[in-house]
Amino acid sequence: MSHKHSHLMQPADSAWLALERPENPMTITVMMRVDGLTAPRLREFLRVYWMAWERFRYRPVKRSSVWHWEADPVFDLKHHLDVVIDRFTPDQLQDWVSARLNQPLTLYRPLWKFWLAPRAEGGAVLLLRMHHCYADGISLLGLFNSLCPPSPLQHPAIYGAPEMPELGRWADAAKAWLDRLVAGEKTAVSSEQVGAGVAGQTSQYQQAARLLERTAQQGLKLVHEVSEFLAEPEDTPSDLRRDLLGRRHCRWSEPLPLDHFRSVARATNVTINDVLLSCVAAAVRSRLGLTEEELDDATLHAAVPVDIRDRLPEELQPEPGMLGNYFGTVFVPLPVDGESALERLFRIKHETRRLKKSWQPGIAWGLAASASVIPEPWRDPVAEVFYRKASAVVSNVPGTPEPRYIAGCRIREQMFWVPQAGSIGLGVSIISYAGQVQFGVVADEAVLSDPDDFLEDCLRELDQYSTFVASQRNR
Repeated sequence: MSHKHSHLMQPADSAWLALERPENPMTITVMMRVDGLTAPRLREFLRVYWMAWERFRYRPVKRSSVWHWEADPVFDLKHHLDVVIDRFTPDQLQDWVSARLNQPLTLYRPLWKFWLAPRAEGGAVLLLRMHHCYADGISLLGLFNSLCPPSPLQHPAIYGAPEMPELGRWADAAKAWLDRLVAGEKTAVSSEQVGAGVAGQTSQYQQAARLLERTAQQGLKLVHEVSEFLAEPEDTPSDLRRDLLGRRHCRWSEPLPLDHFRSVARATNVTINDVLLSCVAAAVRSRLGLTEEELDDATLHAAVPVDIRDRLPEELQPEPGMLGNYFGTVFVPLPVDGESALERLFRIKHETRRLKKSWQPGIAWGLAASASVIPEPWRDPVAEVFYRKASAVVSNVPGTPEPRYIAGCRIREQMFWVPQAGSIGLGVSIISYAGQVQFGVVADEAVLSDPDDFLEDCLRELDQYSTFVASQRNR
């Protein structure tokens, strides 16, 4: 196959294929409520605008233990859009979306698919499932922002991107970043080894892989915070750490006013993400299967994705509109032993400030990316170095402050659900959009049988903060 139609994946993208498990697929799910969206409008939108990103015509293919992007020789948009004419009630819709989450994507085609339910009660529903190797949440958000203008009369002004081999440029830039990271320390990888002088894509891939490992090793020696983290014990065994069954259910809340969250965050001098994490800490507390005495000594972390684009040197930052994975992870201790809502909130504030100022997100990005080049027998143990230290994934994605339009139709709600790597079986997400906020939860049956009740407990904790804010105003 010609170079134009096949090239190597960047390690940070192929990592998500390496971390894939049958019971825990690495897919992102996005749902929108769109007023008046019809199948013909959506098909034309996908044909003209969505397919302008050439990557969506490519599928991941593994050859000689290395992942490639390879153009689908028989690509047809009809394989990637299903129109469902059922009149879903709200309860039926939640079950239908959960069923889609458990439906494998077709492995011999590009790993993404849309479903449209134009007759659902409350407005048309547009659902997208996509493998994480194509893009992270920030990439997808940027893509939708460029394709969905703030007026029904506007058309996307700039959109699309060709799928180009980037590994050589990426390896050169990563070498420069490593040099800065180790502040002049000698490294075993020279710029001649990783730059344009490397012959062949596979050789470039091997050099980039060694570079990632080197980055992680040097970073772990230099960055005290990460060394401390790796020495920490893994999460306490609990009901959230059971073996996964591979059957997942998702739920989401009604839209809440964003000002509701902002008022809490301002009054307590925390971030919206801190509020989310404290709600999760309260909700999981009663679901761990631990006694009060065991809770006092329990260790429980949430894996929180952190965008690292701005932390990377200019040469490593992706071009505007480029798809891919550019985030690290911080592992925030959840104060499940906290006796009050405010105690939990302020303890989380302290931890998130400490972790986000550390190098942990960047180093986690490098270590995760190296997963795709680690021999298969060692891959799970290396992944578990991180993911055994967390019992949930918690993600916060900021959408646009104003309403957007897709194919000329107003997007009324946006929701998404995160994948949970390793043996993690619980994911909690929050998205802000057009002045409103929505909670989402996805969980494996083995670790959480009551996602509705879990969501209610998250919202009940939020109400406690609102009561506190109101009392402060009345003083």
